[in-house]
Amino acid sequence: MREYKTYVFDLDGTLLNTINDLAASVNFALKEYGMSQHTVDEVRNFVGNGVKKLMERAVPDGLDNPLFEDAYATFKKHYLEHGLDTTKPYPGIVDLLRELKKRGKNIAVVSNKFYDATGELVRHFFGEYVKVAIGERENIRKKPAPDTVLEAFRLLGVDKEEAVYIGDSDVDVNTAKNVGIPCISVLWGFRDKEFLIENGATTFVETPQEIL
Repeated sequence: MREYKTYVFDLDGTLLNTINDLAASVNFALKEYGMSQHTVDEVRNFVGNGVKKLMERAVPDGLDNPLFEDAYATFKKHYLEHGLDTTKPYPGIVDLLRELKKRGKNIAVVSNKFYDATGELVRHFFGEYVKVAIGERENIRKKPAPDTVLEAFRLLGVDKEEAVYIGDSDVDVNTAKNVGIPCISVLWGFRDKEFLIENGATTFVETPQEIL
C-alpha cells in the first residue's frame, strides 16, 4: 500500500464496531412507540447515510409516520447514553493509528453520525491520535458530499494532495470520488466485497495493518 500524508477515516464499520449499540438504540426507540423492531443485520443495512436516514429506514413509513420525530429524538437520547455499552475498535485499529501518528501523519475522522456522538466516541477511543473529528451537523452537507472531508482538511491545515479516504461502504467510495482522492475500502465493516465492487470500490484491505 502506498504511503500518504493525510488519512481520513470513516467511523462506524471502519474504526469502531458500533452496530450492536446502534441496533439497541433503534429498537429501544421503536419499542417506546409500539413499532416493530429490527434484527442487527437489518439495522446494519440501514446505516451509512446518517442517523436520521437510519431511523427513516427503521420507522414504518419513515418521515410520513406522525411519530417519526419523537422516535428519532428518543433514539438520539438513548444512543448518547448507551453508545459505549458494547462499542469497541476493530482489532488492529489502535495499533494502526498509533503507527500513523508515530510516522507524523495527519489523521481525521469524518462520519455521518451526529456530531456529539462522533466527538464523544473519537475522544474516548482515539483522542491521542485523531486531531480532527467531524460528524453530521446543520449547515454542512453530509457524505457523500465532499464538504465534511474538505472541512477536515481545512482544520488540519492541509490540502487534498497526498490524502486518502478509508471507509467500509458505498457512501465512502462516493465521498472519496467527490473529493477527488483515493479510497481504501475495508472488508471488516458493514458491507461485503461484492457490494463494494458493485458500487465502484477498487482498493481493498482485510486487516488494518495492510493500510501501512
